Amino acid sequence: MVLSNKNIVIIGGSSGIGLATAQLAYQQGATVTITGTSTATVQQAAQRIGPIAAYPLDITDEQAVHQFFDPFTDLDHVFIAAGGTKLGSIFEGTVADHAMPIQLRLLGIIHVVRAAAHKLRPGGSFTFTGGLSTDRPVSGAWVSGIATAIAEQMARVLALDLAPIRFNAVSPGYTDTPMWDRVLGDQREQVLARVAQTLPVKRIAKPGEVARAVLFLMQNESVTGEVIHVDGGARLV
Repeated sequence: MVLSNKNIVIIGGSSGIGLATAQLAYQQGATVTITGTSTATVQQAAQRIGPIAAYPLDITDEQAVHQFFDPFTDLDHVFIAAGGTKLGSIFEGTVADHAMPIQLRLLGIIHVVRAAAHKLRPGGSFTFTGGLSTDRPVSGAWVSGIATAIAEQMARVLALDLAPIRFNAVSPGYTDTPMWDRVLGDQREQVLARVAQTLPVKRIAKPGEVARAVLFLMQNESVTGEVIHVDGGARLV
């Protein structure tokens, strides 16, 4: 199989794009470890995939991240799917409320790379999660625009700073994941259906479609410092 004997860690692998990536990697023969926000959630996700390792992890906690990666010796790929957003004006709520999704991307990436980079085998890679909001900001979602831009720029910068380790990012557009349940609530289906009609492809992406882009970035050893967009053409309209 394509990823046979590869050791892959997926941060935020208990739902959405992370879960889909874990499923595909496992099907292709990889040894997969996933993390999630809670023990129950991540173990339930693991049961949907197969006999894989699953642990709760807060990647904003540097000590916890180092403890998590300590037992690993030879890693091949790390995918950070964890991320979130917050809607609202810059004047709403507290600064800390708005800062958390940004810290999740920035501090999460820094903590994971510092803990895992020296454990990667030749040809290994990190993949981060950016997003459509980097190129097409949405009013009221300024946190997303900053957070996704951080992830994408970190891939470019670290591809130079830590070469020959490869760093890339996947940039999803609107994707049918549980995140929208939290963000849009009862308006989820209505909003996503309306967005779909604005896209050249007239549909919202599935998590597995983004996951296949992540696996491409893992497998192609000549790709580094790149951002792959899986947005249904949203940047063009």
